[in-house]
Amino acid sequence: MHFDTEVDARGLNCPLPVLRLKKALAGLQGGQVVRALTTDPNSVKDFEAFSRQTGHELLHQEETEEKSFEFFIRHK
Repeated sequence: MHFDTEVDARGLNCPLPVLRLKKALAGLQGGQVVRALTTDPNSVKDFEAFSRQTGHELLHQEETEEKSFEFFIRHK
């Protein structure tokens, strides 16, 4: 999937992955996409809640073979 910027939050625990995502989105324009990588299992629920609350679209999420999580979020 195409993305405009990437956030590598692997090894960080809540709330840092969401804060890094928020900072990355602040630097983007509407329609642009962030790819975020995390290792914190709580980030799945955190990113879902963040998307609902902010209106940014969670396009895709999956657990990778490396025991990390990959998210694609589109700026509203």
